[in-house]
Amino acid sequence: MAKSKSQSQIQNNETGLPGQYRTWFLDYASYVILERAVPAIEDGLKPVQRRILHAMKEMDDGRFNKVANVIGQTMQYHPHGDASIGDALVNLGQKDLLIETQGNWGDVRTGDDAAAPRYIEGRLSKFALEVAFNPKTTEWQLSYDGRKYEPVTLPMKFPLLLAQGADGIAVGLATKILPHNFCELIESAIKHLRGKRFELYPDFQTGGQIDVEEYNQGKRGGKVKVRAHIGELDKKTLVIKSVPYAVTTTQLIDSIVKANDQGKIKIKKVTDNTAADVEIQIDLAPGISPDITIDALYKFTDCEISISPNACVIVDQKPQFLAVNDLLKLSVDKTKDLLEQELKIKLSELQEKWHYTSLEKIFFEEKIYKELEKKHETWDKVLEAIDKAFGPFKKQLKRTISKEDIIKLTEKPVRRIYKLDIDELNDQIKELEAEIKQVKYDLANLVDYAVAYFENLLKKYGKGRESKTEIKAMEVIEAKQVAIANTKLYMNREEGFIGTGLKKSARAGTDGDEFICDCSDLDDIIVIAKRGIMKVVKVGEKVYIGKDILHAAIFQKNDERTTYNMIYADGKGGKSFAKRFNVTGVTRDKEYDLTKGDEKSKVHYLSVNPNGEAEVVRIVLSPNCAAHKKELEYNFAELEIKGRSSMGNVITKYPIKSVRLKEAGKSTIAGRKLWYDDQFGRLNTDEKGEYLGTFNADEKILVVYNDGNYEITDQELTQKLEAEKILLIEKFDPEKIITVVYADMDKKQFLVKRFKIETTTLRNKFLFIKEGEGNYVEAVTTDSEPVLAVQQGRGAQIRKGKFKLNKAAEVSGWRTVGTRLIDYSKSVEMEWAKAKGNNQPELF
Repeated sequence: MAKSKSQSQIQNNETGLPGQYRTWFLDYASYVILERAVPAIEDGLKPVQRRILHAMKEMDDGRFNKVANVIGQTMQYHPHGDASIGDALVNLGQKDLLIETQGNWGDVRTGDDAAAPRYIEGRLSKFALEVAFNPKTTEWQLSYDGRKYEPVTLPMKFPLLLAQGADGIAVGLATKILPHNFCELIESAIKHLRGKRFELYPDFQTGGQIDVEEYNQGKRGGKVKVRAHIGELDKKTLVIKSVPYAVTTTQLIDSIVKANDQGKIKIKKVTDNTAADVEIQIDLAPGISPDITIDALYKFTDCEISISPNACVIVDQKPQFLAVNDLLKLSVDKTKDLLEQELKIKLSELQEKWHYTSLEKIFFEEKIYKELEKKHETWDKVLEAIDKAFGPFKKQLKRTISKEDIIKLTEKPVRRIYKLDIDELNDQIKELEAEIKQVKYDLANLVDYAVAYFENLLKKYGKGRESKTEIKAMEVIEAKQVAIANTKLYMNREEGFIGTGLKKSARAGTDGDEFICDCSDLDDIIVIAKRGIMKVVKVGEKVYIGKDILHAAIFQKNDERTTYNMIYADGKGGKSFAKRFNVTGVTRDKEYDLTKGDEKSKVHYLSVNPNGEAEVVRIVLSPNCAAHKKELEYNFAELEIKGRSSMGNVITKYPIKSVRLKEAGKSTIAGRKLWYDDQFGRLNTDEKGEYLGTFNADEKILVVYNDGNYEITDQELTQKLEAEKILLIEKFDPEKIITVVYADMDKKQFLVKRFKIETTTLRNKFLFIKEGEGNYVEAVTTDSEPVLAVQQGRGAQIRKGKFKLNKAAEVSGWRTVGTRLIDYSKSVEMEWAKAKGNNQPELF
């Protein structure tokens, strides 16, 4: 029968190219998602990983197997090439959890590849054998060629997916689950079983630091910042002690060299000394600040990276996006279900064993076996006779006696008639009854049983798996603040150009190009021309501003201290005005008129004062003007600081010939208020942390550390202090006496010393306590009459007292050892207190 036209059209749509593309692409996308890229929620494994572990379990005999053999065994289940299996196997081995390795398996820190599969060996770890396999609770399916059976998922009794992490790119979606700490996962699992809240944060084999403020439980849209540990070996050398997750030492060094080549950092040399531990040494160029370089390394290199987690897993044959807390809960609930299945299977096996052992005991004890000696017509009659003989005892049993039970009994040797054998059967029954009772108890108290299971895992396998990654908040580093001045800025005053590409041969003060300063490619430049036009532009090769440039410098946004003092003549009315103003925020490349706006206006005088200084100037008027007094003085201190758009105050209506500086001014603005943020070890003006006070430009800061060092430092906001070591930080007063109590671990005593700071070198540490292993500062103050409250002893032996330390020790040099206070003891507690009255405090 001929097909209709519409039927042929439908068939063509299904088998033609459009139809095939529609169905085949969907099939391919589903296959990649379900079978290759995304792990299953049940066991946290991708198919290739599951097949590797199954193949290794089949091969397991307690000895190591060549990786090449494991790959070959896995190819019976995995329909792809040996390369994909080998890569997945090495990846599993490098995670150091499920596979015990032998040989060169590569290094995730350095990026070194593993040796060839024929040279390296592996076997399942004891942990893997305990948590991942149980054929009785495993669901099986045929392999791709139908020759063998493989597990649909492994009966994983551990949150493996969160422990190992996962990465995968499928068609239309991707997954990225970060690894978490083994011990913390178990502790969180126990908390979940107990109905308590828990928090989970990533932990990496490579160590480093992580900021989890925006982790968002690993869901889409979250992110974490990961940093390497960078330490300061000395003022000229930095040492990197760890690498961020998924960054190798080779990649890290390449990014450092690239940043140096681009002029973002300045280093002399970078050396990779990595062996058992990561160690990358960076030698700084002369005159380069280590603090700024550390920040620049975090900003411009792979010493800091941002990772966006995206927890996607297969649930019921569909991809789902879940939070890591939900993943843990699902995994723990699955583990509890598996433990329940195992208990029920064990209970069934124990009950079956109890049943048969009881039958065996009755069979011999009641001499039912003698039915075998009687003459019966057929074998079935023999079995019926035995069954009938069991009649009086069936009430003692927990299920009916099957024909198979009787046949099995008839196969037992007759020597079981001895009393010794009967006693042994009685003992077995008692043991089985005790085991059955315990299993039933565990089933009735399943949560406690699951908790005990996880506690046992922690006890057996938790040692050496403590957290390696430090969780800490990370400040945002502004590129402009840490960019190295890698180029020179010039200007041509007459022609009105500034830039890094101008001719550099001319000297300052002559016609031609004039050097302004060193700058970075990220800087903005503020320029003021004689016409009174101000403009802020990006550093470039050659930028036109306007003829007759008066001032050009690097622009600092939100700078409320730098004050511009200006005298200008209005082109329209002829009057001259004086004004003082700040420039805090502007639009780049926009022209701002600092005068009243007339095209003929011009600036007579301009000074830039970093701390709001107000000078006195001498103004000379035009000799042809009608003014009786041709010279006058003007003090800018009489003017209030306003915005850049202010008109200013009239100083004369007559034309001005010249304005010259007569007397340098003093600051007319209050000192800068500084705070210390102990979270990041930074000084700041944003009111974050401890308020240190108001500082004039030349005032310094005293920092005292618990290791017995002090240093005097400046107000530079980019410096980073060792927050974890700081005991005291305050405005430095050279007349203040520092009182210190420190532990001398050699002589096992606490010493007190009082001294004044005699050194003047900035940012240099000075050890002021006795040098010795373990010596540390217990208490420090700059109070003029320090009183120390001391508690010593425990329980009923506690003794309390106070010391007036200004009477206990004389003021001496900072290098002196000090005076003995009390004997050292771990039970000693000290704190600063106020003296009450003039009574001498009790002394120990």
